[in-house]
Amino acid sequence: MTIREILTIPDPRLRKVSAPVTQVDDGVRELIVDLFATMYDAPGIGLAAVQVGVLRRILVIDVAKEPDEKEPHTLINPEIVAWSDEIGVHEEGCLSIPDYFEEVERPAGCTVTYLDREGKRCEMECEGLLATVVQHEVDHLDGKLFIDYLSRLKRERITKKFTKQAKRAS
Repeated sequence: MTIREILTIPDPRLRKVSAPVTQVDDGVRELIVDLFATMYDAPGIGLAAVQVGVLRRILVIDVAKEPDEKEPHTLINPEIVAWSDEIGVHEEGCLSIPDYFEEVERPAGCTVTYLDREGKRCEMECEGLLATVVQHEVDHLDGKLFIDYLSRLKRERITKKFTKQAKRAS
Protein backbone atom coordinates (compact mmCIF):
# COMPACT_ATOMS: atom_id res chain seq x y z
CA MET A 1 0.00 0.00 0.00
CA THR A 2 1.40 3.34 -1.13
CA ILE A 3 0.03 6.80 -0.52
CA ARG A 4 0.47 8.56 -3.84
CA GLU A 5 0.87 12.22 -4.66
CA ILE A 6 -2.39 13.86 -5.73
CA LEU A 7 -2.12 16.07 -8.81
CA THR A 8 -3.50 19.59 -8.48
CA ILE A 9 -4.58 22.11 -11.06
CA PRO A 10 -3.16 23.36 -13.40
CA ASP A 11 -1.52 19.94 -14.07
CA PRO A 12 -2.54 19.16 -17.68
CA ARG A 13 -3.01 15.42 -16.95
CA LEU A 14 -6.20 16.31 -15.06
CA ARG A 15 -7.73 17.37 -18.41
CA LYS A 16 -6.94 14.09 -20.20
CA VAL A 17 -9.53 11.40 -20.92
CA SER A 18 -8.68 8.14 -19.11
CA ALA A 19 -8.40 4.85 -21.01
CA PRO A 20 -10.67 1.90 -20.24
CA VAL A 21 -9.30 -0.99 -18.20
CA THR A 22 -9.08 -4.04 -20.47
CA GLN A 23 -8.28 -6.58 -17.76
CA VAL A 24 -8.83 -6.50 -14.01
CA ASP A 25 -5.58 -8.03 -12.77
CA ASP A 26 -3.30 -7.81 -9.73
CA GLY A 27 -1.81 -4.53 -10.99
CA VAL A 28 -5.27 -2.94 -11.10
CA ARG A 29 -6.09 -4.30 -7.64
CA GLU A 30 -2.80 -2.89 -6.25
CA LEU A 31 -3.69 0.50 -7.73
CA ILE A 32 -7.12 0.30 -6.06
CA VAL A 33 -5.48 -0.35 -2.66
CA ASP A 34 -3.23 2.68 -3.23
CA LEU A 35 -6.19 4.84 -4.29
CA PHE A 36 -8.09 4.01 -1.08
CA ALA A 37 -4.99 4.64 1.06
CA THR A 38 -4.42 7.98 -0.69
CA MET A 39 -8.08 9.02 -0.47
CA TYR A 40 -8.40 8.16 3.25
CA ASP A 41 -5.08 9.87 4.03
CA ALA A 42 -6.04 13.12 2.23
CA PRO A 43 -8.85 12.83 3.61
CA GLY A 44 -11.47 12.63 0.89
CA ILE A 45 -14.61 10.75 -0.13
CA GLY A 46 -13.71 10.02 -3.75
CA LEU A 47 -10.60 9.69 -5.91
CA ALA A 48 -10.09 8.89 -9.57
CA ALA A 49 -6.90 7.22 -10.83
CA VAL A 50 -6.14 10.23 -13.05
CA GLN A 51 -5.76 12.32 -9.89
CA VAL A 52 -2.64 10.30 -9.04
CA GLY A 53 -1.38 10.44 -12.63
CA VAL A 54 -2.74 7.08 -13.82
CA LEU A 55 -4.93 7.58 -16.90
CA ARG A 56 -7.12 4.50 -16.37
CA ARG A 57 -10.91 4.47 -15.80
CA ILE A 58 -10.80 3.53 -12.11
CA LEU A 59 -12.28 5.38 -9.15
CA VAL A 60 -12.86 4.77 -5.47
CA ILE A 61 -15.54 6.24 -3.22
CA ASP A 62 -16.48 6.11 0.44
CA VAL A 63 -19.20 8.49 1.63
CA ALA A 64 -19.66 6.86 5.06
CA LYS A 65 -20.28 9.44 7.78
CA GLU A 66 -18.33 7.72 10.54
CA PRO A 67 -14.65 7.00 9.96
CA ASP A 68 -15.00 3.64 11.73
CA GLU A 69 -17.81 2.42 9.45
CA LYS A 70 -16.27 2.43 5.99
CA GLU A 71 -18.42 1.83 2.90
CA PRO A 72 -15.81 1.54 0.14
CA HIS A 73 -16.91 1.34 -3.49
CA THR A 74 -14.56 0.52 -6.37
CA LEU A 75 -15.78 1.38 -9.87
CA ILE A 76 -13.78 0.23 -12.88
CA ASN A 77 -14.87 1.53 -16.30
CA PRO A 78 -17.88 3.31 -14.76
CA GLU A 79 -20.58 4.53 -17.09
CA ILE A 80 -23.54 6.59 -15.97
CA VAL A 81 -26.50 5.12 -17.85
CA ALA A 82 -29.37 7.14 -16.34
CA TRP A 83 -29.91 10.39 -14.47
CA SER A 84 -32.87 11.53 -12.39
CA ASP A 85 -34.89 14.53 -13.56
CA GLU A 86 -34.61 16.03 -10.08
CA ILE A 87 -31.68 18.39 -9.52
CA GLY A 88 -29.66 18.44 -6.32
CA VAL A 89 -27.19 21.00 -5.03
CA HIS A 90 -24.16 19.96 -2.98
CA GLU A 91 -21.12 21.85 -1.89
CA GLU A 92 -18.29 20.19 -3.77
CA GLY A 93 -14.59 20.20 -3.20
CA CYS A 94 -11.81 18.28 -4.87
CA LEU A 95 -8.51 16.86 -3.70
CA SER A 96 -7.02 18.27 -6.93
CA ILE A 97 -8.28 21.76 -6.03
CA PRO A 98 -7.43 21.85 -2.31
CA ASP A 99 -9.37 24.04 0.11
CA TYR A 100 -11.81 25.34 -2.50
CA PHE A 101 -15.53 24.59 -2.26
CA GLU A 102 -18.56 25.71 -4.28
CA GLU A 103 -22.17 24.64 -4.62
CA VAL A 104 -22.76 22.67 -7.82
CA GLU A 105 -26.05 21.57 -9.39
CA ARG A 106 -26.20 18.01 -10.67
CA PRO A 107 -28.89 15.39 -11.13
CA ALA A 108 -29.95 14.23 -7.64
CA GLY A 109 -29.74 10.58 -8.65
CA CYS A 110 -28.04 8.40 -11.24
CA THR A 111 -27.52 4.80 -12.25
CA VAL A 112 -23.97 3.66 -12.92
CA THR A 113 -22.68 0.42 -14.44
CA TYR A 114 -19.12 -0.69 -13.73
CA LEU A 115 -16.79 -3.59 -13.06
CA ASP A 116 -15.92 -4.42 -9.46
CA ARG A 117 -12.41 -5.31 -8.27
CA GLU A 118 -12.96 -8.91 -9.40
CA GLY A 119 -14.03 -7.85 -12.91
CA LYS A 120 -17.73 -8.63 -12.34
CA ARG A 121 -20.26 -6.34 -14.10
CA CYS A 122 -22.36 -4.41 -11.57
CA GLU A 123 -25.00 -1.71 -11.50
CA MET A 124 -25.66 0.76 -8.68
CA GLU A 125 -28.51 3.18 -8.08
CA CYS A 126 -27.15 6.34 -6.46
CA GLU A 127 -28.98 9.14 -4.64
CA GLY A 128 -27.91 12.28 -2.81
CA LEU A 129 -24.25 12.62 -1.88
CA LEU A 130 -23.31 9.26 -3.43
CA ALA A 131 -24.83 10.35 -6.78
CA THR A 132 -22.91 13.64 -6.61
CA VAL A 133 -19.61 11.90 -5.85
CA VAL A 134 -20.09 9.31 -8.61
CA GLN A 135 -20.80 12.07 -11.15
CA HIS A 136 -17.86 14.16 -9.88
CA GLU A 137 -15.41 11.25 -10.14
CA VAL A 138 -16.67 10.04 -13.55
CA ASP A 139 -16.15 13.62 -14.75
CA HIS A 140 -12.48 13.29 -13.72
CA LEU A 141 -12.15 10.25 -15.99
CA ASP A 142 -13.41 12.41 -18.86
CA GLY A 143 -11.01 15.29 -18.12
CA LYS A 144 -13.65 17.47 -16.50
CA LEU A 145 -13.43 19.25 -13.14
CA PHE A 146 -16.20 20.49 -10.86
CA ILE A 147 -15.10 24.08 -11.49
CA ASP A 148 -16.27 23.59 -15.10
CA TYR A 149 -19.83 23.87 -13.74
CA LEU A 150 -19.13 27.33 -12.30
CA SER A 151 -19.27 30.69 -14.02
CA ARG A 152 -16.37 31.53 -16.30
CA LEU A 153 -15.27 34.28 -13.91
CA LYS A 154 -15.09 31.96 -10.87
CA ARG A 155 -13.36 29.25 -12.91
CA GLU A 156 -10.74 31.67 -14.25
CA ARG A 157 -10.11 33.16 -10.81
CA ILE A 158 -9.48 29.80 -9.15
CA THR A 159 -7.35 28.55 -12.07
CA LYS A 160 -5.24 31.73 -11.94
CA LYS A 161 -4.75 31.33 -8.17
CA PHE A 162 -3.51 27.73 -8.49
CA THR A 163 -1.31 28.58 -11.50
CA LYS A 164 0.42 31.29 -9.42
CA GLN A 165 0.89 28.85 -6.53
CA ALA A 166 2.39 26.24 -8.88
CA LYS A 167 4.86 28.80 -10.30
CA ARG A 168 5.94 29.85 -6.80
CA ALA A 169 6.43 26.22 -5.76
CA SER A 170 8.68 25.38 -8.72
